Amino acid sequence: MAKCDFCGKGVSFGIKVSHSHRRSNRVWKPNIQRVKAIVAGSPKRVYACTRCLRSGKVQRAI
Repeated sequence: MAKCDFCGKGVSFGIKVSHSHRRSNRVWKPNIQRVKAIVAGSPKRVYACTRCLRSGKVQRAI
């Protein structure tokens, strides 16, 4: 579910490294918002990241 419908940004994986250098897996999740936007001329609920909302890629429905 954590995927932007406009740019495709999703979760990314990496390794958490502690001070003693013990390594464990971790996940970075994008800031995804469920918003009502105009898609193909009609309002629809979509998932959009805050970068797309801020840059104007998403036309919000009021």
